[in-house]
Amino acid sequence: MTVTQQSTAREITLPSGTQIRYYEAGEASAATVVLLHGSGPGATGWSNFSGNIGAIADAGFHVVAPDMPGWGGSSAVATIDMDHDRDLFELLDALGIERAALVGNSMGAHTAVRFATLHPERLTHLVTMGASLGRGQASLFGPGDGPSEGLKVLVRAYKDASPENMKALVEIMTYDKERFATPELTGARSAAALERPDHLANYVEGLAHGAPIPIKVDRAKLPEIAVPTLLIHGKDDRVLHFEVSLNLLANIPNSRLVLLNRCGHWAMIEHADEFNRLVVDFLSHN
Repeated sequence: MTVTQQSTAREITLPSGTQIRYYEAGEASAATVVLLHGSGPGATGWSNFSGNIGAIADAGFHVVAPDMPGWGGSSAVATIDMDHDRDLFELLDALGIERAALVGNSMGAHTAVRFATLHPERLTHLVTMGASLGRGQASLFGPGDGPSEGLKVLVRAYKDASPENMKALVEIMTYDKERFATPELTGARSAAALERPDHLANYVEGLAHGAPIPIKVDRAKLPEIAVPTLLIHGKDDRVLHFEVSLNLLANIPNSRLVLLNRCGHWAMIEHADEFNRLVVDFLSHN
């Protein structure tokens, strides 16, 4: 399926009044896959998953990739008021989706994991890549004095979303820097971020409240997640170490982990074809 940003873009207003932009492909009657983006400046459902939406829809699924509130074309929200689990629940209801597979990157994986502990009846599958669990547990491999190298670069890009800082961000997010940190990509990412100064300001203001999302996963509930779970992580992830996915693997009973070499934080972008095959096969046979 050939998809474009314009042909797949939709908008909906949730009962709470929150405006959501989302990208949709595939037959609405098919099993639904919801793609949840990460937290970087300029991140959207389209920028994170433009290389995946069409392929997953072609495999027979109904694909929905929202811009979560605080990002992209969706409503601005102060970090302290942010609740992506509530927003996702309302979005599924508004679209008439009873159950869905959740596929989340980084912040989106955090939302998906927490949603699985809060609303298990709404999930068919759980897929994470570069998952975040938030703070609350000592790290074996991460820095003990604060954010990782990658998260520090991300915060700088929020404070100044220039093409130069976006280049540094894309370089830290990926293994193959020459392929992905191009002037075209970094310039487009910078322009997208600067289009929404309210999102940037809310993120920076919210750093004191635990940005990007204030509500954290209850780790004690991870063993209660019963849906088939696929964990994908880049071995070269400099934002969130793959030990996070090892922790999830140890705690979620029906889970399996794929660790990709020569891969940073954006597995769905750097290894799009393999990522699409992994997800489609997992959803089709579990």
